[in-house]
Amino acid sequence: MKRREFLVAGSAGLTAGANATPAAVAPDWKPTVPPVAAPIGKKGKGRPKLGTQNSSDEAYLKILSGLGVSNICATLPSRSYDANWSVESLTKLRERVEANGISLDMIPLPLSSAYITKHEYPDIMKGESPQRDKSIEDICKMIRNCAKAGIPAMKYNMSILGVVRTAPSKGRGGSQLSTFKYAGAKQEPALTEAGPVPADVYWERITYFLERVVPVATEEKVRICCHPHDPGMPKGKGWRGVETVLGSVDGLKKFVSIKESPYHGLNFCQGTISEMLVNPAKEIMDVIRYFGTRNKIFNVHFRNIRGGFLDFQETCPDDGDVNMIQAARVYKEVGYSGMLMPDHVPHIEGDTRGFQAFAFAYGYIRAILQQLENEA
Repeated sequence: MKRREFLVAGSAGLTAGANATPAAVAPDWKPTVPPVAAPIGKKGKGRPKLGTQNSSDEAYLKILSGLGVSNICATLPSRSYDANWSVESLTKLRERVEANGISLDMIPLPLSSAYITKHEYPDIMKGESPQRDKSIEDICKMIRNCAKAGIPAMKYNMSILGVVRTAPSKGRGGSQLSTFKYAGAKQEPALTEAGPVPADVYWERITYFLERVVPVATEEKVRICCHPHDPGMPKGKGWRGVETVLGSVDGLKKFVSIKESPYHGLNFCQGTISEMLVNPAKEIMDVIRYFGTRNKIFNVHFRNIRGGFLDFQETCPDDGDVNMIQAARVYKEVGYSGMLMPDHVPHIEGDTRGFQAFAFAYGYIRAILQQLENEA
């Protein structure tokens, strides 16, 4: 919920700056078969679950349970390594969630999608040593404590820009849709506080992190999943001096191969990945198959868009270009049995915190899952 409110509030500020020329097409990619690894579970036997990423407050858990939400990613325990990240505290969190009939499948690491000046550990993405080594050490402690507390997965971002949007646009019923139009958008100031970050520099920082963290996650058997850069930007141009290397399918393919491990994968934001594609309705299914058959999809942000690369709106799940029922069938096809969770719902007048929009999305996903069960 808070992330959505941040997006709406911050959209106006992202429209300022110098004009830029869009690329004509998204970065090329081609699906490769056969897969290099067996799918999660038996092919065609995936059992996706209705999930969400929300508060673990007792009252809210009861509402989620009543709406049919069976699995969650809780909110961030703390922005830095403190008592909230102790094994005892994390165990209590898991037990509180389970007491309401919900499984705690995941929690976030303090590596959020915030803009670099609001980031919890900015030195990691700025590549500032030796500070980043201490920060990475903190991240590794969090992973080890999650393992001891019985929490099987963690999500994170490798973000400098945060979530970039231009001015919102109107959707059905006058709702506000989070929107991005690269053409004519102003990039101001020309550089972020991180300075110029070309692709090779960004990859060095990502690799430095993965080489130190993935072995710990593998040892502790905790799945760590990274969210793509949102949105993808023109290759070689980026945004405000930052090349969004995790903003293309090719970039994500490279990312999951850097440090091969069954515990290193993606927080597969279907909406963000659709934003990377020229024709999401046709292309997204093969992208799901590519990463799904390689066991690299650990969580799914099940959201829809209208439009495509460099020009899109975020919509309700039933109101975009992608056939979400077919997408769910493909997750099942590749053996995915993790969470399908709503994300970035439109802002509807009177629904000040997005609760009603999210409730609509929960019901929509639950209906799809029932359809899949009936088809089985």
